[in-house]
Amino acid sequence: MTLIKSISGIRGTIGGHVGDNLTPIDAVKFAAAYGTWIKQQRQKENYKVVVGRDARISGKMIQNLVMNTLIGQGINVVNVGLSTTPTVEVAVPMEHADGGIILTASHNPKQWNALKLLNDKGEFLDGDDGAKILDIVKGDTMVFADVDNLGKITKNDAYFDLHIIEVLDLPLVNVKSIEESKFKVVVDGVNSSGGIAIPLLLERLGVHVVKLYCEPNGHFPHNPEPLKEHLTDISNKVVKERADFGIVVDPDVDRLAFIDENGDMFGEEYTLVACADYVLSRTPGNTVSNMSSTRALRDVTEKYGGKYEASAVGEVNVVKLMKKNNVVIGGEGNGGIIYPELHYGRDALVGVALFLSLLADKKMTVSQLRKTYPSYFMSKKKIELTPDLDVDKVLNAVEEHYRNEKLTTIDGVKIDFAESWVHLRKSNTEPIIRVYTEAKTQGEADTLAKRIIAEITEIAKL
Repeated sequence: MTLIKSISGIRGTIGGHVGDNLTPIDAVKFAAAYGTWIKQQRQKENYKVVVGRDARISGKMIQNLVMNTLIGQGINVVNVGLSTTPTVEVAVPMEHADGGIILTASHNPKQWNALKLLNDKGEFLDGDDGAKILDIVKGDTMVFADVDNLGKITKNDAYFDLHIIEVLDLPLVNVKSIEESKFKVVVDGVNSSGGIAIPLLLERLGVHVVKLYCEPNGHFPHNPEPLKEHLTDISNKVVKERADFGIVVDPDVDRLAFIDENGDMFGEEYTLVACADYVLSRTPGNTVSNMSSTRALRDVTEKYGGKYEASAVGEVNVVKLMKKNNVVIGGEGNGGIIYPELHYGRDALVGVALFLSLLADKKMTVSQLRKTYPSYFMSKKKIELTPDLDVDKVLNAVEEHYRNEKLTTIDGVKIDFAESWVHLRKSNTEPIIRVYTEAKTQGEADTLAKRIIAEITEIAKL
């Protein structure tokens, strides 16, 4: 069991000992530290924070702890209940709130939960602010309100609809063309909030929806990370239903993957590539993704005369570089679409709307669309960390071994070869080293990953 405290929030498994797992005590302490930070930053008379959750079994318990901690500090809470990460991000500025908290462990299994923290713009906190909250937790300096100054909780169930309206109002979302295309789509909501939000959006776009695992009960029917090996059921369902394609989201609906009409993966990495292709064809400009994302985005961006740049992994790093480069679309290769016209956050709803607009415009099947993009293949592996493994030592040794190749070390070690690359980094959300590779064929990508893992294993023995 694990508790991970980082600048991006607190994440852990439910139950166990205080300080070792995500217990009620840990949830309260971290929520109180966030509330203290809000007051230090804003310094005003009244405070408001939006709180929402995915459908995890522990969600209601953690949300009640967090909300009541905040009102105990004199902070008013807008409870949006069962929600998505991007919906809470959209709600914060709509509510003119001072921040937001999403209770979700994203793609982690059901025993995990987390507190994801937002600023007053509805964006994830940067490293400096995250570090301040960690310092508040360590210093145990939280102060609570007296009985006459407690906050209040207000329930608002309208934000799924409000979020969808914002998406449909985007100039590049071609509602009429999508409606006329009469698409049939299978949706795998992994029994979380995506099982509500995505079908609602599709129905508003005139799409015939076939639901698969859309009951938001928190019992994930498969590993919730939207990777090929976890998606056999929807692949079979798309073929059986003769659907145009399938949509897969993770539990908090900030990651998006597609299944083509033949039941094959479109490629999670190509979600952003396709959406960028559509946006760039109408609003030429620059793009950003993280270092672990496919080269195909660079290729598509340059086709339209734009500039592509890679950031360190992590949504906050992608957003920072997107703002600096004034990009028109960006995100992460894990299926995370960030479209600044709506908000600076990964958003599967806006990704679905842009993808449907592209398909309606191209008038081709999803498999045909995939063939129009540069073909790269990725391998995503992980190495479980043990207490005696010195990650810095391993990464330094790899860097030294490949010193004659093109290296980038702003986030772990990335080695760019002529026809392939490998990126090694310690995860911010799990006790693992991520090993991502990309090459011109799947075999080459897998072979490169195995070689690097074998080298790391040897280094760890030294």
